[in-house]
Amino acid sequence: MASIKPRISVEYAENATIVTFTDEKILEEKDVQALQESIMSVIEQAPLSSVEDRKGGINLILDFCNVRFLSSTVLGLLIRISKKVYERDGQLKLCSINPKIYKIFKITRLTKIFDIYQDIESAVESLSIAD
Repeated sequence: MASIKPRISVEYAENATIVTFTDEKILEEKDVQALQESIMSVIEQAPLSSVEDRKGGINLILDFCNVRFLSSTVLGLLIRISKKVYERDGQLKLCSINPKIYKIFKITRLTKIFDIYQDIESAVESLSIAD
């Protein structure tokens, strides 16, 4: 049986865990399921307080820089991720979303739910301000 590789890279910055989607297309149900397992695992294992002045929650940044196509199932996944992050008193930021995908976020009013930034730097900076 072929294993489904979670196609993400994880980086730990001073005040955030940065998850970058490495695939251009996130369309298949099995891929979304693998992403969910991988990201939920990252959330569970993330250090809760690496900076003294943090309140203890996880700061998660999802970087969409490589993603050009995604299914509506991914939108549901993002809501589940958001719920998990907030349950852990954390913050979730999205960044580097392709303009065509951003239109979907706007149409579905997900821009009102998620904090979306132009790039990783501005997402990280927003966490510093929030602290």
